[in-house]
Amino acid sequence: MTTKLFGEPVRRREDARLITGRGRYLDDIGAGALAAAFVRSPHAHARVVDVDVEAALDVGGLVAIYTYEDLTGPMAEPLPVLIPHPQLHAPRTGYPLANGVVHHVGEPVVMVVATDRYVAEDAAERIVVTYEELPVVVGIDTARAAGSCVHPDVPDNVAARHHQETGDVEPALAASPHTLTFTQTIERSACTPLEGKGVHARWDPDDGSLRVYSSTQASTSVRAAIAAKLELSLDRVEVIAPDVGGGFGVKIVHPWPEELLVPMAAIRLGREVKWAEDRREHFVSSAHERGQRQQVTVGFDDDGRLTALDVHVWHDNGAYTPYGIIVPIITATQLVGPYAIPVYRVVVESLYTNTVIVTPYRGAGRPQGCFAMERTMDRIADALDLDRAEVRRRNLITPDQFPYDHHLTFQDGRPVVYDSGDYPGLLEKLTALVGWESVEERRAEAAGRGKLLGAGMALYVEGTGPGPYEGGHVQVLGSGKVLVSTGLTSQGQGHETVFAQIVASELGVPMEDVEVHTGDTRRFGYAVGTFASRAAVMSGNAVALAARGVREKALRIAADVLEADPSDLEIEEGVVQVRGTPGASIPLRTVAVLSNPLRYAFDEAAKQATQFATHDDTRPPVAPGDAPGLEHRDYYSPLRSTFASGAHAAVVEVDPQTWEIDVVQYAVVHDCGNVVNPMIVEGQVHGGVAQGVAGALYERMAYDADGQLQNASFMDFLVPYASEVPDVVIDHQQTPSPLNPLGIKGAGEAGVIPGSAALASAIEDAVGRRVAAMPISPSELYDLVRDPSSERTAAAGRRAGTGATA
Repeated sequence: MTTKLFGEPVRRREDARLITGRGRYLDDIGAGALAAAFVRSPHAHARVVDVDVEAALDVGGLVAIYTYEDLTGPMAEPLPVLIPHPQLHAPRTGYPLANGVVHHVGEPVVMVVATDRYVAEDAAERIVVTYEELPVVVGIDTARAAGSCVHPDVPDNVAARHHQETGDVEPALAASPHTLTFTQTIERSACTPLEGKGVHARWDPDDGSLRVYSSTQASTSVRAAIAAKLELSLDRVEVIAPDVGGGFGVKIVHPWPEELLVPMAAIRLGREVKWAEDRREHFVSSAHERGQRQQVTVGFDDDGRLTALDVHVWHDNGAYTPYGIIVPIITATQLVGPYAIPVYRVVVESLYTNTVIVTPYRGAGRPQGCFAMERTMDRIADALDLDRAEVRRRNLITPDQFPYDHHLTFQDGRPVVYDSGDYPGLLEKLTALVGWESVEERRAEAAGRGKLLGAGMALYVEGTGPGPYEGGHVQVLGSGKVLVSTGLTSQGQGHETVFAQIVASELGVPMEDVEVHTGDTRRFGYAVGTFASRAAVMSGNAVALAARGVREKALRIAADVLEADPSDLEIEEGVVQVRGTPGASIPLRTVAVLSNPLRYAFDEAAKQATQFATHDDTRPPVAPGDAPGLEHRDYYSPLRSTFASGAHAAVVEVDPQTWEIDVVQYAVVHDCGNVVNPMIVEGQVHGGVAQGVAGALYERMAYDADGQLQNASFMDFLVPYASEVPDVVIDHQQTPSPLNPLGIKGAGEAGVIPGSAALASAIEDAVGRRVAAMPISPSELYDLVRDPSSERTAAAGRRAGTGATA
């Protein structure tokens, strides 16, 4: 393989188009289409008594109104549970439009279709829905108390009880020289991509075909859902993800009600129909994540080595479980991080509440698990008065222990086996990068300026690149252009650049000759989607395998023309040549023409190919098992997930006058195996760190006791500006994965996973009080420090003169 592009910091090729306004997003499609709007429930839990549409019928431009009673066949049935699990004993999902009862604010009750969105909204405002309010369940405590229930047939509000265990926990804890028990909490947040969800549908009654554009992370799955729910043949449905303005997990749920209702209306009305989500709709009807409480009991010896870990997780899954319990299962299986834990038990209770559903948000259960595990390491260090880095080092899995089996299982039953890594190496690089040994000197200097300085760290291991498969198609045209297609979608991650780098490296062609297409079911019908840091691992390897297939065929055809052995040929800069004999060569574009026996001379390339044409009466023009054209389709299906890893450290300064928290230094050491493009990996890390800081210090979904979201706008939901996101210093470590041809691991979610843990550790180190819940605001930090009952750390007594324990 030519490696001059693989591993190089190539600039993102899609950026020029996107930042100059030449992108094509959902709302850029369908000018003149009818517009949909929704009447959504203002109540968290209520019975729909009556829907009166009379006043809306007088609105000029109104085209149609749909309620649940207008749904038929599969559309009138509950939405699917996408990922069932045996321990999800009480799965519940909603309907495309509310069927009698609403279970959270924002649930769609009525769809209105009109000539434009303004008219649709006016008509929607005139529809009068009469509700009978029902008791509301908000928050983990209320759900556990079960004084009221979200679903009448789930009286304890428990959707699932999930249990995994390795070893015998009780005896191990009883025999431990030391034990600690404490509780950690992470509150809800939301994905909030720049572009909300959106759907555009066009029906062709003449051939019974439906084309749908959706701002989705899973176009092929949306296609299958639409075909099933609208009772259409799969081959008559096309779904295309145009440019997508961010996803972060919210757009992996499929189908959203709107992805079914908009196509339904297009078919019934025989007109194009479009809906684009506004910001308030996104806050109150799209998915949230992160809300978990975790009770940890840990056993350890005098040296700080873990002897047993017992964790009970209470997960708030909202009103429904369309995505199963994948988020808390990821917490359960990846909480253990980079540590060798001899005895481990985790019990998860996933609870219903009258709030927006939970579905994966960048990190998907891993930030919660990392928060529990890394804060446990800090507690052990504090209890034994040991350095926090040293306690981690003593518990790390060592390089000679790979592959490392935790004796846990993922959602699909596959084992949690770490494929490769060097966790002590990560820690060593991190402490050097952040200047861990100089923290006390910096603390004294900050104290002289009236600031409280603290440092913290967090390590993580992330399962990436899960299956079951992803595919790739590579085709060389007679023009020399190389077309690359994969069904996986893109939401700004740089796939056009990375996949072009891989194919250009594998084929030996200039990168500018490679054109990449993603997320279009017309080009690639079998795909899974973009989530779980799987794009580079899955589609990257798929397009590499497809490119290798093209290369093998190209060398075979060229060998006949050049009268050489294929093993003596190489491809450089789009030319197939005999090694060491530059004159004996043929352009790859000419090989593409020769690959098709039907060579009409439509262009100059075809004319030039005639000089290389050969004729052999002993075999057919297309050999058995072969096909015309210089192209190949292949799939990559992994045995199990790869495991990326990393280590983050944060240094904060706290102003004891305002209790403002300033992140003054942030260091990252990251290992995603072989790096295709370090510039894109670093961009992914930077973006993840920004979301990690946001989740630690700013972002939360604030529900009141009535299930009303109190901050459903960017006026109230705090998103950090660039001024609040620290500069990030990054170092790379590469331990190739033995599980895939390219030796790569995922990188997309890494930056966000340790954020809350590292920052909680740093804040705690600065103020000398126990930080057990995130996010934390300046006012909450003030209350924590001033509360005489708040728990002091062992280091608090060493903060004399800093004001930290005032």
